[in-house]
Amino acid sequence: MRIEIGEDMNARTSAKYKKVKKVGEGTYAVVYQGIEVATERMIAIKKIKMGQFKSGLDMSAIREVKALRELDHPNVIRLIDVFSHKTNLNLVLEFLDTDLEMVIKDTNLIFKPEDIKSWMLMTLRGLYHCHRNWILHRDLKPNNLLIARDGQLKLADFGLARDYADPTAPMTSQAVTRWYRPPELLFGAKKYGYAVDMWSVGCVFAELMLRTPYLPGETDMEQLDTTFRALGTPTEEDWPDHTQLPDYVQFKQYPKTSLQTLFTAASADSLSLMEQMLVYNPHKRISAFDALQHPYFQNLPLPTPPGRLPKPALNINDEGVAAKRRLDPELVKLNEADGVAKKLCFDV
Repeated sequence: MRIEIGEDMNARTSAKYKKVKKVGEGTYAVVYQGIEVATERMIAIKKIKMGQFKSGLDMSAIREVKALRELDHPNVIRLIDVFSHKTNLNLVLEFLDTDLEMVIKDTNLIFKPEDIKSWMLMTLRGLYHCHRNWILHRDLKPNNLLIARDGQLKLADFGLARDYADPTAPMTSQAVTRWYRPPELLFGAKKYGYAVDMWSVGCVFAELMLRTPYLPGETDMEQLDTTFRALGTPTEEDWPDHTQLPDYVQFKQYPKTSLQTLFTAASADSLSLMEQMLVYNPHKRISAFDALQHPYFQNLPLPTPPGRLPKPALNINDEGVAAKRRLDPELVKLNEADGVAKKLCFDV
């Protein structure tokens, strides 16, 4: 993979790929299904409109390219090429048929516990690779977990990804799609770490079991209220010093409720892992590495092999399904200490 410089070279590079059809569009970019001419393999081309930005290039594009150039793992989407053409920056990515949100919403599919275990295992493997390479994803959710034809799940959409080389550096609290955003960010935390991704994974875990989002809130305040109703309002003992966070507001004291009350069919080891992902205190939230060592993945049933996992009957090639690549309703501008990141609000 390379970044080409020079108009002639970029024109030759762009000729290597043929666009087939548009599969998604946002304010700042368009995504096409395409073909690599020499090999005829299917690809995705994410065309970012550089001319719209006063600084010349969208910060989220910089983040995405930087992160994906540093990551090489079966459970992370692969960046094949990057080139500029006219006023656009083009990211060439491997093409993936569907995503976990489409799987969850397909009512014709029946999940078994071992299927959920397989999706969780692949998610955590990809996330652990990100974290051990000092990268926070900061936008994990089912439609950013793409699925290949062979069943492999891959983390995608790294537009909000961030290097984590300096734990003391301030970061924006306006990261992560609201339903998967941890309470420390909802309370305005500017210094945080890998635990924010683990909260999101816990929400995805719950969604796989419920077949509907676990903590859906329409506003940040409603999101906090929904979270506290489900898991109990945190106390100082649960989460020391959380009342000192910049946007802290006092909430009604909801009692703690056992996850078993809602997840009645879940195994004890699956609830144990979910509970450790949804710990209020980010310093006590389980890490991706420790989650992979959890008994949940060792106990029966064993994870379903990726190739045998349930998939929707339709895929991105079918008319109507491509339209599912909709705009994220949470188009946000992220003002950060290190620059401005405008979120690309669609999936690849």
